[in-house]
Amino acid sequence: MFGFFRKKVNEPVVYRRPEHCISRKNIDPDALKVLYRLSSLGYTAYLVGGGVRDLLIGRQPKDFDVGTSAKPAEVKHAFRNCFLIGRRFRLAHVKFGGKVIETATFRQNSQTVGEIIEHAAEGPFEDNTFGTPQTDAYRRDFTVNGLFYDIKDFSVIDWVGGMKDIRKKIIRAIGDPEIRFQEDPVRMMRAVKFSSRLGFRIEKRTLVAMKKYHSCILNASVPRVCEEVFRLFPYGCSAEAFRLMHETGLLGDLLPELSRYIASSGNGRSPVFRYLKGLDAYEKMMTGKGFEVSNGLRAAVLMTALYKAEKKDGAGRKVMQMMLDSLKIPKSVYFTAVLLMESSRRLSAPPAKGKFRFIYNRDFLDALDYNRIIARSEKRSEDALNKWADLYEEKGQEE
Repeated sequence: MFGFFRKKVNEPVVYRRPEHCISRKNIDPDALKVLYRLSSLGYTAYLVGGGVRDLLIGRQPKDFDVGTSAKPAEVKHAFRNCFLIGRRFRLAHVKFGGKVIETATFRQNSQTVGEIIEHAAEGPFEDNTFGTPQTDAYRRDFTVNGLFYDIKDFSVIDWVGGMKDIRKKIIRAIGDPEIRFQEDPVRMMRAVKFSSRLGFRIEKRTLVAMKKYHSCILNASVPRVCEEVFRLFPYGCSAEAFRLMHETGLLGDLLPELSRYIASSGNGRSPVFRYLKGLDAYEKMMTGKGFEVSNGLRAAVLMTALYKAEKKDGAGRKVMQMMLDSLKIPKSVYFTAVLLMESSRRLSAPPAKGKFRFIYNRDFLDALDYNRIIARSEKRSEDALNKWADLYEEKGQEE
């Protein structure tokens, strides 16, 4: 079963409560309800994945997922507020109002390595072959995501060396990275995401495998790839994320024109990263205010350097067509990004008398923020933008 992993581990390392910083007061109360309920019924139930990782590095997790020995039907029987989803990968969603605690049965790989790689283009290889905590830990992507928190004795269970890698701030593939990235090429994008978001270094062997097998990303499901591209933006880490995408070759596979422009305009000193750093500052500000940035704005900033390099009418549509063709981005994202790019001409001068209808466009505020991001990145005056903002406030009060 585990012959393709670099190293077998027969027993986990168990970190008792004094040896780690996880406290129940930082765990979602509804996640605790699921853990305690399953445990009381005699099942093994652990907090798993990114939630454990984030708690260990002092971050408040966005999601709390549960791994359990209970089968999906048994989880459903335990909770009246439970709904089963998926076919290849059967999951239990325990709902508390608008919140979902995702609960998955421990699994193992039922396919051989050859079968997994042969069918990699069909999507991730997960299926409904149930397993143990050990097999479940080994089939996860990176060591930092393979830790379990046991509600019974408040310990952290580590089959894969994840605790050491968290302490060293390292992203390391579980098992042989060459095989794991062929199994599911999207894992390479997830390595980029975790490295940039957490400020962790990608371990050498894992990074070498990414640079060797980056083109396998073209075999992955396009909707999954598109989703992962937009997951590179939140938390104000897009500049570092796309720098890694470019250096590993992944960006050249997905957006070759953008990657070529970066290479021809100074690589790490390319204007692309200057604009992305401006977007990162904006993302952090909006997150602090409890708002989410639109994908249309993110896409527009990412492609702005190419847009400016075109210097032709219709440049916005041309550069966004690249994303539409390769990533199949939603049409709503495409049209919003085009509008934001082309708004730069309109908003570059103060509003003329009687010519201010644009303030009633639903994307006006995004356009204003887009132009502020670009102006600040280029260290230009925002006087004209301030006048547009004042006019919006004035006319908005009249409505």
